Amino acid sequence: MTILIPSYEPDERLLGLIHSLKENSDASILVVDDGSGEGYRGIFDSARNAGCTVVTLPVNRGKGRALKIGFDYIRRSGESDGVVCADSDGQHLPKDIMKVATAVRDNPRHIVLGSRRFTGKVPARSRLGNTATRMVYSAATGTPIHDTQTGLRGYSPDMLEWLCEIPGERFEYEMNMLLESKQAGYRLIEVPIDTVYLDENKSSHFRPLVDSARIYFPFLKFCASSGLSALLDILLLFLFQAIDWNLFFSVVGARTGSSLFNFGMNRAFVFGKKSKQKERIPATASRSLKRSMPRYYALVAIILLSNYGLLYAFHESIGIPLLAAKLMTEAILFAFSFWAQKKFVY
Repeated sequence: MTILIPSYEPDERLLGLIHSLKENSDASILVVDDGSGEGYRGIFDSARNAGCTVVTLPVNRGKGRALKIGFDYIRRSGESDGVVCADSDGQHLPKDIMKVATAVRDNPRHIVLGSRRFTGKVPARSRLGNTATRMVYSAATGTPIHDTQTGLRGYSPDMLEWLCEIPGERFEYEMNMLLESKQAGYRLIEVPIDTVYLDENKSSHFRPLVDSARIYFPFLKFCASSGLSALLDILLLFLFQAIDWNLFFSVVGARTGSSLFNFGMNRAFVFGKKSKQKERIPATASRSLKRSMPRYYALVAIILLSNYGLLYAFHESIGIPLLAAKLMTEAILFAFSFWAQKKFVY
């Protein structure tokens, strides 16, 4: 088993964690110095003297890049027992790290998450941040996870190549990993661990605005695509109503136009994956289109019927004004659409 610790500008707590792990296990320890600089050389030299392998990056690249460099190093070294990632700030206890290591051995092809329970005194930004990402992940995948932001995670050795290919250079990398795990054939398992916050989590290098935007970017792209499609749908609905179409044909016509626009946007910009080659092979692109388009329009049919049913109930049965009824309907169907497209269509 290898314990991978990405570290940026650490303090003595990194050395304390290393010594505790050395006393309680025979696992190899790989520390990735994420461009901490000359002022932190002494700490990393001490880590080497304690028996760790230290990989030093010349400049700060971000947690995601540091993890991928570590995974690649471990992959090339021929690791056959698995990898556990832990943070360097002393917030992951050695007993919990070893608990995750045991779960990795017992659950091949599973990503093991050390799941905090957020009991007791928890910094507000940590509690709110995890709540927000948990809601986003649940909406995106339909799978609830208690702790989406945990840095204590374990992986089987067969995952290493895939882990090196996941997009993301900073904190968004760990969310992207969760979002792509099911499609890659890996299941998630949570192992409860203690919640430890030192000095109100001041040692964290997480930037609330910038890094949160990176984490939520896939969801934000879907919001933008859906927002533009909903606007087009509303404009077409009012256009068809103005030329005296009945409500059903107005809804069908508006949804047909907006769905063509939405399918193109989502396939190209939201859920589409970049090819490793400079150009996608035409036959591959054609097969992808033939597979995704029928699924998309099956979903459109379901949403269309739901859209009409809700709109009829709100507008004609209850008497809510058409614009308000339309906005309420779109809000209800929004989360379902994102989850279904992510899970079944693309």
